[in-house]
Amino acid sequence: MSFLEALMQGIIQGLTEFLPVSSSGHLSLYQHFTGNSGEGALLFSAILHLGTLAAVFIAFRKTICELILEFFSLIKDIFTGKFKWKTMNPQRRAIIMLVISLLMLIPFYIFKDYFEKVSEDSDIVIEGICFLYTSVILFISDRCVKGNKKFGDISVKNAVTVGTFQGIALLPGVSRSGSTISSGLFCGFERGTAVEYSFILGIPAILGGCLLQVKDAVEQKAMDINILNFAVGFISAAVVGICAIKMVNWLVKSDKFKVFAIYTFILGIIVTGIGIFEHSVGMNIVDYFRK
Repeated sequence: MSFLEALMQGIIQGLTEFLPVSSSGHLSLYQHFTGNSGEGALLFSAILHLGTLAAVFIAFRKTICELILEFFSLIKDIFTGKFKWKTMNPQRRAIIMLVISLLMLIPFYIFKDYFEKVSEDSDIVIEGICFLYTSVILFISDRCVKGNKKFGDISVKNAVTVGTFQGIALLPGVSRSGSTISSGLFCGFERGTAVEYSFILGIPAILGGCLLQVKDAVEQKAMDINILNFAVGFISAAVVGICAIKMVNWLVKSDKFKVFAIYTFILGIIVTGIGIFEHSVGMNIVDYFRK
């Protein structure tokens, strides 16, 4: 992998992790068409995801600090018998609901190997179908009546719904941010709350996924590490990610989410078509036209 390729993948990751278009799907396509795929790509993808996690911490540092402080207060109240469900403040309720949403990922762990296989194989038809699914949920959420639920109003049912949508987003081509923001809007979240809940929810989910990817790479001895390329990918993903977060905040609040529904629909049609073509000729489309 060259310096430029590492930079390009970092930019793609930083943009697509937060824009509702699927970072895993775009990285999978990039690796498919450039040949940078396989187990080594899995490890590099983990580094790129860590870069976007850094962007979340920087963009939402105030809210995250409040939640961390409230978490320790919550633990103290639980052990001293002072915890009461009905009197939770918004930050404490947000922590509980985030945990519930995260727990919804556990059933999807059963399919972890399948999700990774889809991400690494040379068949992009599934990615195309997943892009179309993303388009549908973005289109429906954009037409939802504006809700007014803030952190203090989120229910267990809402948390389960958002968590389930996040689990489905493990498939490449299904946007995690698009899924969680859309499901939040389905549940009646205020638009700013839907964005903030989505991105903060992604912190432990993405971090856990990164650790699993690194663990698998170590077990498979796929540790071809280039420090410079890893650093370039991490930094570019973080910087571009911060810009993308600001963009998403503006787009959601200004009712322009349907732009991404149109984009993912067109991309889904094109990717599915290319995938079917590759099946029919028995080779990668890039290799086909190089003949």
